[in-house]
Amino acid sequence: MRVLIADPVAKEGIEVLQAQAEVDVKLGLKPEELRSIIGDYEALIVRSETQVIADVIEAASRLQVIARAGVGLDNIDVDAATRQGIVVVNAPAGNTVSAAEHTLALMLALARHVPQANARLKSGVWQRGDFIGTELRNKTLGIIGLGNVGSEVARRAQAFEMHLIAYDPFVSPDYGSNLGVESVSLEQLLKESDFITLHLPLTSATEGLIGAKELNKVKPTVRIINCARGGLIDEEALFKAIEKGKVAGAALDVFASEPVSDSVLFKSDKIVVTPHLGASTAEAQVGVAQDVAEQVLAVLKGQPARYAVNAPQIPAETLSVLAPFMQVASTLGSLTSQLMEGQVNSTQIKYSGEIANYDTSAIKAAMLGGFLERISEERVNLINANLIAAQRGIKIIEQKETVCENYASLLTLEVVTNAGIIAVAGTVLRGETHIVRVNNFWLDIIPTGGYFLFSDHRDRPGLIGAVGNITGKVDINISSMQLARLQPRGQALMILALDEPLPEQQRQEILAISDVYTAKLVKL
Repeated sequence: MRVLIADPVAKEGIEVLQAQAEVDVKLGLKPEELRSIIGDYEALIVRSETQVIADVIEAASRLQVIARAGVGLDNIDVDAATRQGIVVVNAPAGNTVSAAEHTLALMLALARHVPQANARLKSGVWQRGDFIGTELRNKTLGIIGLGNVGSEVARRAQAFEMHLIAYDPFVSPDYGSNLGVESVSLEQLLKESDFITLHLPLTSATEGLIGAKELNKVKPTVRIINCARGGLIDEEALFKAIEKGKVAGAALDVFASEPVSDSVLFKSDKIVVTPHLGASTAEAQVGVAQDVAEQVLAVLKGQPARYAVNAPQIPAETLSVLAPFMQVASTLGSLTSQLMEGQVNSTQIKYSGEIANYDTSAIKAAMLGGFLERISEERVNLINANLIAAQRGIKIIEQKETVCENYASLLTLEVVTNAGIIAVAGTVLRGETHIVRVNNFWLDIIPTGGYFLFSDHRDRPGLIGAVGNITGKVDINISSMQLARLQPRGQALMILALDEPLPEQQRQEILAISDVYTAKLVKL
């Protein structure tokens, strides 16, 4: 077995590999150079520098596994690797403690003005009055994102006798309680926190999560720490809020654009900055290197990898049956995550009809992947679906019935939250995904890769026209419409397929219409 290491990794990881494989370390390879030699190797290990593009992967005739010594996968064409049957692994847990400790370091530096006092004293000025800080004890720490790093921050913050609250709809309240953390809404967290720390991936759903609107809700004494991803916070809005005294200070290890040597954030003495050092400890580098080395060897021996990020191969004899339902499952998961409200308590997946006769592990993984895609950096697949769900305290119940009244096969996802129950169902008709149920409403929607407005309302004359008038005023075309009602003049559901996303102002106008209960924009 031959392993190529194309980016610097800790020697401890190399030694693990060398005990069982032939290892070549070749750094700084250009794409064409990598492409010319990759055919000789069974495994490739990179960090963030080497670009593993489709052309390289297509030339990798012997390659079985690509390992990223870290979390991100931006430099690896995962889809191309999956098509080639190549397993892609990463090491999302190797730097967890380092990132958590750096968060606490920045929190303390921010609370006690450590960088500013250090600079002032080294400039030859002994001055104490300008640097009166605040204790962490008895303060409320708001944790946005209670995943691996957020959980470790919570454990360590308890030692400072802080009151812990967290916002993460995709973590069960029981999981938070076991950490000594109270689960709250984002709005409550913003209003009550003395310190706020973010630990989320950067996705379309989380980008700009903290902007001017959110910063208007916080205490003027709040301090904000971000060691996750730069795009989570609107940097200009944060700077303005600090300058106006709406926020006491901030500490950031990450930025919207990196590397960065000039930023509006650098202009304020109330903002502490570091150059993305969250994972930069000797221990983290060793942990990540050893983690990926062990996974590479496992794959080369035909064993499952702990953090495989692309879907495993499905047996050829069942691929034609399962593949269409995996798309249905992913769509149902994504729709549910966008429609649900509150904190997840439990999840039930129901397989009805012919599909219940098959091994549905891959379908379950696809459904969880769609459900978690907006809040997780990890791709959920057959290998890690149960692990990731368990890490978030999500209880999954599976039910199979070989009889289905209306369809040959039907998938149903039901999620119970502290705000209620959301149930969606879908099937395959003529080779296409069809959503056929939302809660108690039966309908037929074909996801087109566009935007849909879901509106619960009371069935009454004039309401549909009022909604259409609002979308028409902003020149948004309605390509199709579905209506379902439980009874005349009773509860109804309207679904509009839109050619463009509906602006927030217009969504609020629709919500203000009499007898409209909800109006949610969904992308499918």
